[in-house]
Amino acid sequence: MLTVTSISRSFGDHRVLDDVSFEVRPGRMTGFLGANGAGKTTTMRIVLGVLSAHGGSVRWDGAEVDGELRQRFGYMPEERGLYPKMGVAEQIAWLGQLHGLDQATARRNTAELLDRLELSERAGDKLEELSLGNQQRAQVAAALVHDPVLLILDEPFSGLDPIAVETVLGVLRERAARGVPVLFSSHQLSVVERLCDDVVIISGGRITAAGARDELRERYGTTRFELVVGGDAGWVRDVPGVRVVDVDGPRAVFELDDEGADQVVLDTALRKGTVRSFSPVVPTLDEIFREAI
Repeated sequence: MLTVTSISRSFGDHRVLDDVSFEVRPGRMTGFLGANGAGKTTTMRIVLGVLSAHGGSVRWDGAEVDGELRQRFGYMPEERGLYPKMGVAEQIAWLGQLHGLDQATARRNTAELLDRLELSERAGDKLEELSLGNQQRAQVAAALVHDPVLLILDEPFSGLDPIAVETVLGVLRERAARGVPVLFSSHQLSVVERLCDDVVIISGGRITAAGARDELRERYGTTRFELVVGGDAGWVRDVPGVRVVDVDGPRAVFELDDEGADQVVLDTALRKGTVRSFSPVVPTLDEIFREAI
């Protein structure tokens, strides 16, 4: 397990990380969310040793992370970092050897990954000859080739079409199923919502929300309800302690200003006629993100 504790970092007088703490647990996909400039990439670079922290610690299974251990991490930067004039398979296998694999293992892993990422037919092509989406898949392969114990991916779905997103998702899920902790950032919240087990939200260099996805949904979604009745639901607007979000014929979505107002709505609906459904509204990750920042 990766444990980040009270990390801080400044550039000159500007403090970009302030007491940042979170965990990335084995076998779980952790979405790291924040607006541009929130501190995501800086945090990732500190975990990987590219930048030093000005305070706090980064630990792996309780031990301080050192250079030898970081060799076993897999990292995909947001900026494409592969060599444009070098063959795809050639450089991925070479990167595997730099991480300590023997040549045969590096080549075997490369071939398996390119096949899984549907790039086998382009294995001998130079990187610059690939589309941006295929270059992104090659970057994913480069992060995975040495069978890392931890995966850190900065915007791995950037430039991918929906089919390619599904392909990459499948590969990442397979790694997590093997017990590998995966930390990834993305602005595509719909993809994060489908993929992640845990969520960490950072804003202005501080962690504003962290936890299991379903726990965060429960935490942020306890005051909004949806009612569907047999007739018109416009009467909900007149119930004290209720703030109506939307009314569309028999359907009403409302929030509570007063505790217990949801029960008043339900009792009133039952007196008026048929209640087809009544339930709390589970917030989307986009709604949680907006509220957390």
